[in-house]
Amino acid sequence: MTKAVELALFLHLLGVAVWVGGMVFAHFCLRPALADLSPQLRLPLWESVFGRFFNWVAASVIIILLTGGFMLTQFGGAHASWQLHAMAGLGIVMMLIFGHIRFAVFPRIRRAVQAQNWPDGARAVGTVRRLVVVNLVLGVVTIGVSVLSGGV
Repeated sequence: MTKAVELALFLHLLGVAVWVGGMVFAHFCLRPALADLSPQLRLPLWESVFGRFFNWVAASVIIILLTGGFMLTQFGGAHASWQLHAMAGLGIVMMLIFGHIRFAVFPRIRRAVQAQNWPDGARAVGTVRRLVVVNLVLGVVTIGVSVLSGGV
């Protein structure tokens, strides 16, 4: 493995750790901890957390996309193993889901908090929660494809 591929793999895995690890933290630790707060306290906090976390995810997505594309070309491009193509496909689906969360659902949360429309904000946070669960499952499957089938 060349130094360029090693660096790309390191950055790729770092991006995955930030994204998937952040989703695990938000879903399994932060969400339950905030459950007892009133919507007037909980929703502005979610807005603030998501605003920061989504910037980290966006940076991770760019890094994952660039390094994944580079590594795919290094490992055969169109002739690469099915595992690499599966990881790429699952990653693209995850990125599209994140894009929907960031650019369609998150603005609804922002508007609801600004208008103090707690029911709309709670529905939007619920949508984020469901989509994060989907992305968590896809992320774990993608990691599994890589590690358990010798994809890299």
